[in-house]
Amino acid sequence: MISSVVDQALQEHDGDTKATIAALENKAIPNAMALFEATRVGGNYEHTVYPERLEFLSKKTKKGADDIWEGRHKWENGPLMTQLKDGTLTSVAVDVLDTNAAYCSALKAWLPIGSLVHQPNGGFDPKRSGVYLLPERPTWHHPHLPDPIGNRREPGPVFLDDATIRLLIRCHKLDLCDPPYITQAWTSGASENIAEKFRRVLTTAREKAVLEGDKVTEEYIKAIYSIFVSTIGESTTNRDLRRPDWMHIFRSQAFANLWYKAYRAHEHGLTIVRLRGTDELHITGDFPWRTVFEEGRLTTQLKLKTQYTLGKAA
Repeated sequence: MISSVVDQALQEHDGDTKATIAALENKAIPNAMALFEATRVGGNYEHTVYPERLEFLSKKTKKGADDIWEGRHKWENGPLMTQLKDGTLTSVAVDVLDTNAAYCSALKAWLPIGSLVHQPNGGFDPKRSGVYLLPERPTWHHPHLPDPIGNRREPGPVFLDDATIRLLIRCHKLDLCDPPYITQAWTSGASENIAEKFRRVLTTAREKAVLEGDKVTEEYIKAIYSIFVSTIGESTTNRDLRRPDWMHIFRSQAFANLWYKAYRAHEHGLTIVRLRGTDELHITGDFPWRTVFEEGRLTTQLKLKTQYTLGKAA
């Protein structure tokens, strides 16, 4: 369902890779949904396609946002920047590492199977997934580590999705913070395997394309997973699946995956300088990052995006 579509598109455009990629991107939504449905054949669970719309999952305006926080990263190491500013540290050489296919890897996430049901007493059940209400933003006391729920600072209650809650619970187990205090929840029975076969198919096809230098297939696969995640919410361009809860969970899982990489770098003695979006990890240290992470373009690897210097030598 991937290679045959690519081969046909190449024939239709006489081998013109640029035109072929554009044509494949235009077909990405229906082709992504067809591939997803094919990977669900024989699955243990029949997921709800159009669950009841909940107010906090609905956009307030046509181009606006709903009420869910996703843990988006736009963080920098405050103490390090202070040292550079006051001269106690003259300069640092920074490597910017790039995560490969972040949203493809994020398809491995705990997804609610059915419609979300209100649990007025809150709490967390690892066999369920959905959206959780916390009375206030959890406190984070580690200036050298990025806040796991991102940079937003609005006061009052916060809605967090399942991927972010599981990250906070992991942080608690690492003795980094208190467990999330959940006062209400909207959840369903869950599975980590709903999109897992879909992810494996895309990962295998992407790996083959990377190893063979097949740029057309690589770009087509990128369009499939990125447009799948971005259109399963309230998009008018995808009418096959309406799961804004899944969309938020996938996005937050991508942010969480980057946070785990940052924490791994920190635990191995590297200094985190900045964290950006789903895929940028800025680090510095006295030894090569390649001793911590494997370099390459596969989903399990990181690649060097760029380098820069902070401080007087910049």
